[in-house]
Formats: sequence, C-alpha cells, structure tokens
Amino acid sequence: MPARTPAPPFVQAVRRLPNPRLTGLGGGLFCGAVMFALGCLDALLLESLTVYGVLFLPVCLVTAAWVRRGDLLTAPVVVPIAFAVGLLPMAEGDAGVLGRLMGLVTALATQAGWLYGGTLVAGVVVLCRRVALMRRRAAAQRR
Repeated sequence: MPARTPAPPFVQAVRRLPNPRLTGLGGGLFCGAVMFALGCLDALLLESLTVYGVLFLPVCLVTAAWVRRGDLLTAPVVVPIAFAVGLLPMAEGDAGVLGRLMGLVTALATQAGWLYGGTLVAGVVVLCRRVALMRRRAAAQRR
C-alpha cells in the first residue's frame, strides 16, 4: 500500500479550524450578533459603510459554511436580515425613531451592492454544499 502524501499546508490549516454545525436559528443569531458587533465597532472607530460591507462578506461565508445540512436553505435568508441588524448602530438620522428608520433605509439603499454580494456568497456556498451532499448520497446508493 503506497504511503499517503501529506496535504498542502493550506489544506492542513483549514482542517484545524473549528467546524461547528449551527441550526437555522443558531446561524441567524450568530450572523446577526456578529454583524451587530461589527456595526457597533465600525460606528465607534471608522464610521465607514464600505468597511462594514467588506466585513459582511466573510461573515456570510462562515455562516453558510457552519449551518448544518438540514438547514442549508436558511443561510441565504438570514444574512440579509443580519446585514440590516448590523446597520442599526451605523444608521445616521435625526433624533427619534423615524429619523433612525430613515437613516437605516438610506444605508440599505446605498449599500445594496454589499448586501447582494454577501447573499450571493452565502447562496453559492450553500449550493456547493448541497451538490456535494447529493453526490455523496448518490454514491452511497450505488454501493
């Protein structure tokens, strides 16, 4: 039997990462909490919606990768909601609820590209995971 060659360093590093499996609700809470924390941090330090949008993309990737198989379809649904939750501390507006709401709507409109991009990232990851799951099931049925 030939000896197995060691995996490349990148693959070994990825294998050492935690691999939690979140339910649909857990994925939504995780993504929402992380985005709210990032929104608060960005509002305190940088006040840049672009930085917030860039940080949204890896959160979408991680959320879609960590959702368990049975709840795969929830990931592309919860990430836009989490984006809006994270914008709450960053939304500019006059004093009052309506002013804050108008700031949130404006921020969502101006940052729609990041919102669509993150949702697309989550959708692609979920689609790839689903295809791999279907291939594994088909291979197991063939055996």
